[in-house]
Amino acid sequence: MNVWLRRAGVVLWPAFLAAGVLTMLVFALVDPEALHGPGGVPLGLSRTAIYSLSFIAFWAVAAAAAAMSLWLASGEAEAPSRIYSDPDLDPDLSRRSR
Repeated sequence: MNVWLRRAGVVLWPAFLAAGVLTMLVFALVDPEALHGPGGVPLGLSRTAIYSLSFIAFWAVAAAAAAMSLWLASGEAEAPSRIYSDPDLDPDLSRRSR
């Protein structure tokens, strides 16, 4: 299986489940018809549209968090620190080694 496809599954599937749970929790407490936009103007969207847009927003946030976790756990986040391991590239490092 392609590594990018596997990574996408590792990120998107748990994010999908988290978005579903978060949508249920939020709308157990909040009535979608009572939501208002800026200035107190009613949104004018149906319940289904509000549920759908909220689910997509929750999914995007959960996917971003999962992707960031995967990136940090993979070790690729350490790549910039390796750039400055050469004293010729980092003036502070060359001063310390003298």
